Amino acid sequence: MKPAKIVYRPVGMALGAVSGLIADALFKRAWKALGHEQDAPDAMDEDRAWAGVLTSAALQGAIFALAKAAVDRAGATAARRLTGVRPG
Repeated sequence: MKPAKIVYRPVGMALGAVSGLIADALFKRAWKALGHEQDAPDAMDEDRAWAGVLTSAALQGAIFALAKAAVDRAGATAARRLTGVRPG
């Protein structure tokens, strides 16, 4: 394994946690912006319709993937600028 990849691993893990926090905040705002007054439905919530549960899951997945990709890309770019080596 390349030394840059080993050194970047803890940084990547921290960035992953940050991207999760960002994504969670973005999802909550998006869910409310779509006109939903309640929290997003949980998959195990019997009182919520399938359509609402699946719509919520799809939106949440898309936002989490977008946030993770953006933060990972920014972290790798910053690491390359600082070290001259791309960690991936």
